Amino acid sequence: MRQRPPIRPAQPLAAAVGDRLRAVSSHRTFLAVESSIGGRRWVHALDPRAEAVALRIAQDHGLPEIVGRVLAARGVSADAALGFLSPSIRDLMPDPSTLTDMDKAASRIADAVERRERVAVFGDYDVDGACSAALLVRYLAHFGIEADVHIPDRITEGYGPNAPAIAGLIAAGASLIVTVDCGTTSHEALDVARVAGCDVVVLDHHQTGPLLPPALAIVNPNRQDDMSGQGHLAAVGVVFLTLVAVSRELRRRGRKGADLPDVLALLDLAALATVCDVVPLAGFNRALVVKGLAMLRQQKNVGLSALARIARISGPIDTYHLGFILGPRINAGGRIGEAHLGVKLLTIADENDATLLAEQLHALNEERQAIERVMLQQAENEIAAEIGGGEGPPILVSARDHWHPGIVGLIAARLKERHRRPAFAIAFDGSGRGTGSGRSIAGFDLGRLVREAVDEGILVKGGGHAMAAGITIPRDRLGDFRAFAEAHAGSVVDQLRQADTLKIDGAVSAMGLTTALVERLESAGPYGAGHAQPLLALPRHRIESAGVVGNGHVRVTLKAMDGASISAIAFRAEETDIGRRLLSRGQGPVHVAGCVTLDRYRGRETVGFRITDVAEAFD
Repeated sequence: MRQRPPIRPAQPLAAAVGDRLRAVSSHRTFLAVESSIGGRRWVHALDPRAEAVALRIAQDHGLPEIVGRVLAARGVSADAALGFLSPSIRDLMPDPSTLTDMDKAASRIADAVERRERVAVFGDYDVDGACSAALLVRYLAHFGIEADVHIPDRITEGYGPNAPAIAGLIAAGASLIVTVDCGTTSHEALDVARVAGCDVVVLDHHQTGPLLPPALAIVNPNRQDDMSGQGHLAAVGVVFLTLVAVSRELRRRGRKGADLPDVLALLDLAALATVCDVVPLAGFNRALVVKGLAMLRQQKNVGLSALARIARISGPIDTYHLGFILGPRINAGGRIGEAHLGVKLLTIADENDATLLAEQLHALNEERQAIERVMLQQAENEIAAEIGGGEGPPILVSARDHWHPGIVGLIAARLKERHRRPAFAIAFDGSGRGTGSGRSIAGFDLGRLVREAVDEGILVKGGGHAMAAGITIPRDRLGDFRAFAEAHAGSVVDQLRQADTLKIDGAVSAMGLTTALVERLESAGPYGAGHAQPLLALPRHRIESAGVVGNGHVRVTLKAMDGASISAIAFRAEETDIGRRLLSRGQGPVHVAGCVTLDRYRGRETVGFRITDVAEAFD
């Protein structure tokens, strides 16, 4: 029998967790909510110092008070407020040459343009990979270069360049391969290109170790010898900077501006990927999204316009539409369909073809949702049986035969959201090989756990970062992995869950939820990672009506003491404690926390409320 290594508990992150708990305890409780129905403590988003900054922002710049509060709560100073509200690409874009290997990459791509070489683009199957590939394809098309594009199949090829695919691109005539959103760790595959004499330029943003694969240039702000300080960029941001550098190099070689592509016209793709890859919306990223949204609203991208129409988006496109409507549909091809469909949609020129492709992606997304619902229910049943009436393990590990491996990441994310702890979902195939994904909570480094499990011999392979990871595991090590995860987490996850707070920006009644309030809040947007959407509390509202709509969403009518009412919805809440409290209605009032929304349909604007949490309003 194989000797299995002992399971060693990792050293707990005591110092970091202690700091987090102390920081939480220093916040003032909001509406006296020490523990909500969702298990969170509600606190004021602004401390007294930030209150003063908010007042100064409002007074110095003539802004509504709520805008000042939102900006101050997110660390924006009074001096930086106007620049934050109106970011400029010119002012915020770093010099591309500060990224390691950028000049080599730009020079080699410029050579390909001038020599009209056969170029191949190897991308990833998510939104960032699709947009990055489309950005490069559309840039090269300006010069009459029709790039070959390869997006690997998630199930049969896995993530990143693989030797057979690279060999196939070279056999088809490629003399330059550019990898986007992948490639930094692809030693074997890129060695195939090296042996064949084909140049490779890597444009990526994933973390890596000191050993890099053989490539002519590896532009990655997260490589260990890169000092640019641009590690927050999505891959699409790296590609955008590279195209700026290529255009600069072509101008240096004598090309006139009129002969070069307008890279600013490609900002719609940059905005979509930056939002969907959940990178911080600060600095240059924020400028990409603000200017990219303006470009998106012009509907110049035929494929995106068709997808927005099929998805029935009404009103101006915003970050919510990118992250929750357009992004999932583009992702659907890579999850359960053909991996290249996303790139094809983003580069298509014919409106009729775009409509057909958008309908196909829309249908795939509906199929993905149906599969996800079944898998999630199976995972919840397994967890309920394991936990019983107890608290359960600090890290959830759910596994099942013949789950769809393209959807396990979504299941892990849903479990993490519902149970407020790290979670893994694993799909086993007929041979007993498991493919899984994990998602974490703030403060717990899931990538570290996975790396240590690989070192212990429990996992075949695995990698990731603090908040997300992917693993490969044999069936007979599943129990060991569960035990290892629990030992690794120790009491850390429990402490982090205790430190899980909801930072409330302010209180408002149903009567105060107006289009004017929405417009004021939107002026401080767009919102996303690192710039969270404003969270408001509705104190002491009664639940007038409640029911389940769609796929487990709970819709309610909330009525304030003054008689004003508002329609609100809690997404995917039917089987949660929050959903059960809303559906029971109860006799007493509740405090409700969430985000104000503006629904636009057939020319009408209706203010609503998206529920995040609920707390009992005790007398």
